[in-house]
Amino acid sequence: MIRRASLVIVGALMGATAMSVIYSAGMPAQAAGPSTYKELSIFGDVFERVRAQYVTPPDEQKLVENAINGMLTSLDPHSSYMNAKDAEDMRTQTRGEFGGLGIEVTMENELVKVITPIDDTPASKAGILAGDFISEIDGKPVRGLKLEEAVEKMRGAVNTPIKLTVIRQGADKPLDITVVRDIIAVRAVKSRVEGGNIGYLRVISFSEKTYDDLEKAIKKIKAEVPADQLKGYVLDLRLNPGGLLDQAINVSDAFLERGEVVSTRGRNAEETRRFNAGPGDLTDGKPVIVLVNGGSASASEIVAGALQDLRRATVLGTRSFGKGSVQTIIPLGDAGALRLTTALYYTPSGKSIQGTGINPDIKVEQPLPPELQGRVRAEGESSLRGHIQGAAETEEGSGSVAYVPPETKDDIQLNYAMDLLRGDKTDPAFPPNPEKAAANIKK
Repeated sequence: MIRRASLVIVGALMGATAMSVIYSAGMPAQAAGPSTYKELSIFGDVFERVRAQYVTPPDEQKLVENAINGMLTSLDPHSSYMNAKDAEDMRTQTRGEFGGLGIEVTMENELVKVITPIDDTPASKAGILAGDFISEIDGKPVRGLKLEEAVEKMRGAVNTPIKLTVIRQGADKPLDITVVRDIIAVRAVKSRVEGGNIGYLRVISFSEKTYDDLEKAIKKIKAEVPADQLKGYVLDLRLNPGGLLDQAINVSDAFLERGEVVSTRGRNAEETRRFNAGPGDLTDGKPVIVLVNGGSASASEIVAGALQDLRRATVLGTRSFGKGSVQTIIPLGDAGALRLTTALYYTPSGKSIQGTGINPDIKVEQPLPPELQGRVRAEGESSLRGHIQGAAETEEGSGSVAYVPPETKDDIQLNYAMDLLRGDKTDPAFPPNPEKAAANIKK
């Protein structure tokens, strides 16, 4: 089954303050008044003074970029200017694939540690193993680099070689391994069967591949578990910073037969857009529980809000981040792109996500391990300096602690959801009553 959102492709989110965006070639606006252009001439005078008289010769390109960014960041935390490299990096994240090696890595003892090589990628074929430490990249030491700098060096054009010096436990000396880069497709959805009768779906990000990955994951679970034994699905959106708007709509639609998924409302009434689900529930109406926490932002909040308002799923966990604004990406040719906040999201019931987030139907806290207590705090849109004030924003604010244990046995939120699906626990909010959705959706 092929699904199509009724809006052009939208851009990428990064981090907990990530944003869903719409690509645009520009839009008409009223001309600025004479006083505004007078102020711009003052900027030109200041720029020339700095360029000519600052104690050391400044980088003129950086001066201009910082001036533009200063203007945009004064509006809200999500509007910004992207130079050509930043704009290309964003497009790469949006596509969900890049030229690289195919390894998941972290930083340990100033070296790059391989968490795991991804199956059937250049790294796995070349013999890179989990637990390997990369000490040199093309003969240059890794020590002194940040993780993102090391990753950037390992990425590159397809079919180009890279030499990695690897320290491996049990080897008497470092190993030199040459890997030829190839297209690496980043999995947007991870899945598995829990306890033999529950489908677990974790959406990592909303890239161009997310819906297709979700559809494959659900098919795989159905093939493993007979329909009469499958208790339902857990849709895990925790730590998901968001991504493409059309993918958020399609993921919501995967569980829905009808109804509005989300609306976006801009400066003018005529800019309001509504997006609806079409027939075809990929899960055949099986019960669904959505997991959220303070790391669930933007596109993931759209999905949680739609399934909650339409009473298709029960939302469990803690309050989400509350990032409910839309950023339009306006290409500036070779100069990069402008990311500008142009609208806000609203759930099917007409509630703004901005500064409030999604409040779960069943609140279940995930305790922090002793080593993280006092070091991790709740973060949300409402705590960001200069954020757009949400219409329904309260003193309580948005967001919560964003932590998910690495082991399932320690994951209280996931285990609570599975207990509900199996009937070992009960709660008035599960399963939700679809008939109450009509009363909840008032336009």
